[in-house]
Amino acid sequence: MKNKKLKIAFFGSSLVSAYWNGAATYYRGIVRALSERGHEITFYEPDAYDRQKNRDMDDPDWAKVVVYEATEEAVAKCLQEAASADMVVKASGVGVFDELLEREVLQLQTEERLVVFWDVDAPATLDRVHNNPDDQFHQLIPQYDMILTYGGGDPVVNAYEALGARKCVPIYNALDTATHYPVAPDPKFACDLAFLGNRLPDREARVEEFFLNPAAATPDKRFMIGGSGWGDKPMADNVTYIGHVYTKDHNAFNCTPKAVLNISRESMARYGFSPATRVFEAAGAGACIITDYWEGIDFFFEPGKEILVARSGAEVNEIISNLSEENAKEIGEAAYRKVLSAHTYSHRAAELEKLLYTKVKQSNAAWA
Repeated sequence: MKNKKLKIAFFGSSLVSAYWNGAATYYRGIVRALSERGHEITFYEPDAYDRQKNRDMDDPDWAKVVVYEATEEAVAKCLQEAASADMVVKASGVGVFDELLEREVLQLQTEERLVVFWDVDAPATLDRVHNNPDDQFHQLIPQYDMILTYGGGDPVVNAYEALGARKCVPIYNALDTATHYPVAPDPKFACDLAFLGNRLPDREARVEEFFLNPAAATPDKRFMIGGSGWGDKPMADNVTYIGHVYTKDHNAFNCTPKAVLNISRESMARYGFSPATRVFEAAGAGACIITDYWEGIDFFFEPGKEILVARSGAEVNEIISNLSEENAKEIGEAAYRKVLSAHTYSHRAAELEKLLYTKVKQSNAAWA
């Protein structure tokens, strides 16, 4: 029998604004790809953190966006509406009423309706739970039909299963070919090495090590940093801080510099198998990527040919000092070929669809 197209209710931080919302491009990629496969998605997001004032896209035609007030009453109304869905997703890090949503979405669970927790920051969630035995999430994990994560590999899967998860599956970041692709260089982003990422507590020390220290050690090179929160951070004179970079400028930001730098947050580097969305965005623009080391890199790209790997700031210095324009171009083109062949959101949506149909067929033949 033909697989049923699903009606999905998705509670996340924001689909329409990337402002203080690093998961935005991940949500957009996977939701668009699911829509293209015939599924109907309603994305519920709170009006919080000035995200609606800093939208970088209109409501898309591939999802219904419901923006709700940051009140318990508004959350309850959205949950009531979500009861008409075949699957309800609670993503991590919505930003307001997360604990309430984590509990209450489970009230919508039936034999016909899956309830899924989708963790877009599994290392942080697991660290939080492990460090607090009283965290309510301990009791909730085994109740979800499954846990999806956007990375983490076996370490995250094993950690979640040890906490009682029925099933935990990574749905990795990928390239959204509709929004990230090669464009003409923009002189305002010209530099030797660029980094894009918001200032966060478990990223800052690694940004110092892999970006700011190398910049200070190579005054003859030009560096550029984009993202929110870095305005008062001391930087060498050869570093240009450009603030929040809107999604519409990401392609030029990735295409123009000789190389772009990926710096993992500490927790993601520790768990491994957690490539940031920006790695795939940059590869999709044909950028030469330098990344800090984390276990599992070669699961996605071939080091030395499709991506360059640095284990320290000193190695970033060495790479930048020896990297020619020609070599950078070759590496960027190789990464572009790899990401198109294996790491688009169309690939991820197909994996997710297969997983969901396997799950629902086990519990409810009517989904088949």
